[in-house]
Amino acid sequence: MIVCSCNVLSDDDIRAAVAESDDAVRHAKQIYGCLGCSAECGRCARTIKTIIDEALGPCAKSCCSGCPHSHTVAANDEAAQPAQFALAAC
Repeated sequence: MIVCSCNVLSDDDIRAAVAESDDAVRHAKQIYGCLGCSAECGRCARTIKTIIDEALGPCAKSCCSGCPHSHTVAANDEAAQPAQFALAAC
């Protein structure tokens, strides 16, 4: 389904960008950047956010330290490493 008529982005394009991103994509602006375009009219932003939330699953509401999408190192754990997972960069 086409979500953004201005840039001809489909829901599959958005889900793929979320899955391929090294960082947890949380905003429509990040999706546009990953897909090499920018917002035009902005009507799709709310739908894109909904698709991002669905793609991230339970982590969409809040990622905290230790979440596989979080790239932060715990303040008290110097040996902690950023989360590693097999996702390509945008």
